[in-house]
Order: sequence, then structure tokens, then C-alpha cells
Amino acid sequence: QVQLVESGGGLVQAGGSLRLSCAASGSFFSINAMGWYRQAPGKQRELVATITTGGNTNYADSVKGRFTIARDNAKNTVYLQMNSLKPEDTAVYHCNAVNYYSGYHYWGQGTQVTVSS
Repeated sequence: QVQLVESGGGLVQAGGSLRLSCAASGSFFSINAMGWYRQAPGKQRELVATITTGGNTNYADSVKGRFTIARDNAKNTVYLQMNSLKPEDTAVYHCNAVNYYSGYHYWGQGTQVTVSS
């Protein structure tokens, strides 16, 4: 089992920045990648960014050049630095961890990010 706890959401004006954190605990050795997904009201959950244990990253086109994902392996923590935020970035952001071999996904409870225009 893996537990994920997010923090760092909030309200920010367009053009501002926020940093999300996701602290993982439990059987972390089974995890191959972690990442962030978001879900806006009335929309499906979508991938924002992922990072593998080897440090390979992947971003949604909508956030490339604005968001940066990073991980601190010593702290079992993943970060999402969000710059130049736009109102369309408003959503609940969920931390995710995945085991490639089993295909099992772990999810955090989510943190609200609201960007005002």
C-alpha cells in the first residue's frame, strides 16, 4: 500500500505561481512513476505531468513551458511548480503513483487550485 498526501493548493491570480507537494509513504519501492492529474468541474480527469524513478518527465501540451515536475527521492516527495497560471488551470489536482507491472494506481485526496482572472 502507498499513501499520498498533497499540499500547496490555493487561490492565485492569473499569471501567478503555486507549488504543489505530494508526500508518499508506505510500500514506495513498488512505484515506478509519480505524477499529477487534474479534474475541472464537468470535465474528465486529465494528465498534467509525470516523472519516473529514473527522472524522465512527461507533460501535457497545455502546461509545457509553464509547469515543472520534480522529485526528491530521499523524501519520497514529488513537486509540481506551476508558473504563469491561467484561469483554465483551475481544477482539483490529484497526486498519482503507479506500479507499471501490476498496473495499479494510487491516488491522493486532491488539492484545489483556483486561478482568478
